Amino acid sequence: MDRKKASDYPQELLDLFHEYQHGDIDRRAFLERAAKFAVGGLTAAAILSEMKPNYAWAQQVPKDDPRIKVEAVTVQSPLGNDSIKGVFARPAKASGKLPGIIVIHENRGLNPYVEDVARRFALANFIAFAPDGLTSVGGYPGNDDAGGQMFGKVDRTKMLEDFVASALWLKVRQDCTGKIGATGFCFGGGIANTLAVRLGTDIAAVAPFYGAMPTGPDVAKIKAAVLVHHGELDTRLAMGWPAYEAALKAAGVPNEGHVYPGAVHGFNNDATPERYNKAASEFAMNRTIEWFNKYMRG
Repeated sequence: MDRKKASDYPQELLDLFHEYQHGDIDRRAFLERAAKFAVGGLTAAAILSEMKPNYAWAQQVPKDDPRIKVEAVTVQSPLGNDSIKGVFARPAKASGKLPGIIVIHENRGLNPYVEDVARRFALANFIAFAPDGLTSVGGYPGNDDAGGQMFGKVDRTKMLEDFVASALWLKVRQDCTGKIGATGFCFGGGIANTLAVRLGTDIAAVAPFYGAMPTGPDVAKIKAAVLVHHGELDTRLAMGWPAYEAALKAAGVPNEGHVYPGAVHGFNNDATPERYNKAASEFAMNRTIEWFNKYMRG
């Protein structure tokens, strides 16, 4: 199957799939409402199939790439779900200590796309840990639909504590400089913002992708440098950025925000053709690495 782009789909269909991805509607409702787009012998089920992730597309850095080392680790989380599992990646020939990056997944668990993002950071000379918020219910099940269903069963308060524990575990590793950052996507973008609130001076920088933004007195707790990414067509979140920017400035927090023209929610996910925007993704990832280099090295 040829790889399609977001621009190949009607915006109404993209919005419908966005609702499905976020659990606002179930599969049956998606198929019923997508039927109007099933023309020329194409079925609604076929539309859904072609819009689902293809993780072969998202692999930029193979697990066995000789330039990095990857391992599965378990982090203790006494205030959360006792422990959380994840994937740890580092350069194969690192000399000395390196800054650490926590990479937080979308609302499907630690899928191959997010694992690959962690490996990309290892290639950029960071140590990176991608925890799986679904650990307490058995871990990412191998497909996003099942992952989304499992996500709704996790105790959110305890899962947040799992992510906090993951960040602090990374910070005190012997191969870490003690400077850490966080990035994440959708749900994970919101968690990156939340970690900035929760950890204060214990975290140096965050780069949330299309994540929920803190408000009110929480913003004043942020000490990390904040880099925000939104898609222009992800209107609800994009429209919320100016208020967040103003609050960050009022709190004296170093910040920068980008709204990418023509990009939708999830534009960095190169496993999902209906969302991926190559130009926006490359700009955002390059800016993120530059941001982390600026605030986490030296």
